[in-house]
Amino acid sequence: MSDRNSLVDTELSRHTFTVERGKIRELALAIGDDNPVYTDPEYARSLGYRDVIAPPTFGTCIDLWGGLDFMELCRKLQLNPVNVLHGGQDYEYYGAIYPGDVIEACSVLKKQLHKSKMSILILETTYRNQNGDTVLTCRKTIIERGQVQ
Repeated sequence: MSDRNSLVDTELSRHTFTVERGKIRELALAIGDDNPVYTDPEYARSLGYRDVIAPPTFGTCIDLWGGLDFMELCRKLQLNPVNVLHGGQDYEYYGAIYPGDVIEACSVLKKQLHKSKMSILILETTYRNQNGDTVLTCRKTIIERGQVQ
């Protein structure tokens, strides 16, 4: 088990991603959500949005397309990738994400816990648009299993 205490409350990653209408549509199709708010600008405007909006899990796409890859994240967090499990993820939206938005994502290790033969890490990513407005926060739990005896 490595000592990650020095990493708590430090920035792990910062990246910028420009949201494309096509990427919003691709995610909606991939998750099987045919809600026209993700694909039809006129429908979205009729609901009070200025354009189509990104589906709720779009933050993951921003990270996958612009952030750290899995191996780099493991290196930064001193994790053995073979023993890593995804423990959960939740999103808190503060505003819509639109095509053309330039989103800056900043990830921080918020907490590290040890239970039995596991390390549990809580990461938090804050997403801000080009106006500096926080539009989304993602909290992710990563579990590293201990060595099998």
